[in-house]
Amino acid sequence: MKKRQLMLGNEAIARGLFEAGCRLVSSYPGTPSTEISEYAAKYDEIYAEWAPNEKVAFETALGAAIAGGRSFCAMKHVGLNVAADPLFITAYTGINAGMVITVADDPGMHSSQNEQDSRHYAIAAKLPMLEPCDSSECLNFTKLAYDLSEEYDVPFIIRTTTRIAHSQSLVELSDRVEKEVKEYVKSAPKYVMMPGYARPKHPNAEARLEKLRKIANDETFGLNKIIEGSNEIGIIASGVAFDYAKEAFGDKASYLKLGMVNPMPDELIKRFAASVKKLIVIEELDNILESHVKAIGIECEGKNKLPIIGEFSHELIKKALLDEENDKIALEEKMPNRPPVLCPGCPHRGLFYTLKKLGLTVLGDIGCYTLGAVAPLEAMDTTLCMGASVSSIHGFTKIRPADAKKTVAVIGDSTFMHSGITGLVNITYNKGISTVMILDNSITGMTGHQHNPCTGFTLKGEPVRGLLPEKICEAAGIAPEHIRIADPGDPASLEKILKEELETEAPSVIIARRPCMLLKSVVKDSFCIIDSDKCKKCRACMKIGCPCISMDKDTGKPVIDTSLCTGCGLCEKMCRFDAIKTLKR
Repeated sequence: MKKRQLMLGNEAIARGLFEAGCRLVSSYPGTPSTEISEYAAKYDEIYAEWAPNEKVAFETALGAAIAGGRSFCAMKHVGLNVAADPLFITAYTGINAGMVITVADDPGMHSSQNEQDSRHYAIAAKLPMLEPCDSSECLNFTKLAYDLSEEYDVPFIIRTTTRIAHSQSLVELSDRVEKEVKEYVKSAPKYVMMPGYARPKHPNAEARLEKLRKIANDETFGLNKIIEGSNEIGIIASGVAFDYAKEAFGDKASYLKLGMVNPMPDELIKRFAASVKKLIVIEELDNILESHVKAIGIECEGKNKLPIIGEFSHELIKKALLDEENDKIALEEKMPNRPPVLCPGCPHRGLFYTLKKLGLTVLGDIGCYTLGAVAPLEAMDTTLCMGASVSSIHGFTKIRPADAKKTVAVIGDSTFMHSGITGLVNITYNKGISTVMILDNSITGMTGHQHNPCTGFTLKGEPVRGLLPEKICEAAGIAPEHIRIADPGDPASLEKILKEELETEAPSVIIARRPCMLLKSVVKDSFCIIDSDKCKKCRACMKIGCPCISMDKDTGKPVIDTSLCTGCGLCEKMCRFDAIKTLKR
């Protein structure tokens, strides 16, 4: 009897990598995909690494597949934008050993800056895409994807969403099947994508999709299947949308469950549509399935009743399609919002307080520090995409040169390594005078404390020589005298350095260096208290938005929750009346 285990979807994909004989994993952390690579790194048989960005990760995995070893990379939906260049090329080149890519979409934007639908990429790149609906399929589809990848000479994409990635269900475990490294054969017509070699590849990619469509239409293959119920309603769905539909409708409907969402199974769709009286397509985000169904001449309902934005639930489907009111929905609509806040002791808090105090324009980036945009700090002007702060400040100050002395860009150490370096090179090469702040908290914080090239450790926990951002900045053309190190926990010193560098007529970098307070290596042996007798109710300590500090409704004075306080001392530095003291635990 095989062993069964409860696993997250991400953990199950990692298990699938292990069982399928995957040799190399290269990824960049991005919620909700991050844990796949972290779980994969626990298997000694798999070499696993964090790459500086998704493009590098994809190309590393592609190089491994060309060399003859099964490979994998994972990313979130916006990370696929970064990897799009090599992604499209692989439909032409193909691979040698199997290659699988997992992209995790985020309907509802739980941890993302947009809500894009990665199915568009599979269609545009002419690559096959699978979509599991639970952890068991996450494992099994991963293993199957490798076999199909090698059979059809093409990478396979596995699309998940936040709910599949972070929900648990039972999986059946198998032993690892070790795969020998395939022979590498030099072949310029296969791998060198200059026009003469690339032109014949496009027809090949189209022909491959037609071959894969036969698999999609074959129910015995197990990816796409009809589940019979009442023929009054027929539902076409994939991924978590199928789970919601099944829970909402039960046996009141029949289902065409799609495990392969590109290419589409046209013949199977037509046969299923003919067997039911009313056809409904249920899919989160864009109307990709619905549009395809209509394009092959079949009438159906879908986005005329279901939203094109946000995350679905079985309650939402019941309300929209079965006209059933639900108490849970009504309750959720009445619940007040709970805005996110920087953690107690976060080094970014003092920095954004200082930026707001100086009235600066702040071009932001992707990371924990994006919370510098919300009350009460409200210091951030823009947050676009990874690395955009450094690139956009150059354009901003070129158009508004007089504003260069009151404008900064902020970017984290991991994001700087991801895509901030080239923007800095652009500033120095094109005679910019922008001030860039690298918020070095010694870790990739937002996605859960992953290492990056600056931290000195690999994904496997092996020590390496960590890169120093200041050395990279100097190599990028910043004069050494305009590369400054500052402590964001010391607002007065930080303010002095900021004013000096903003006044200079040269590009400058300020590295605000203090480790994330949540790191295990950071000692948290103190806390702050407020002497109520000395407090003058000036509320200066409330301006930093520390979750440890609240107002006592009886006294009208602030109090500190010592169980949360990390003793960073920022509030103590701000109190002009000596009412706040730091004590040892």
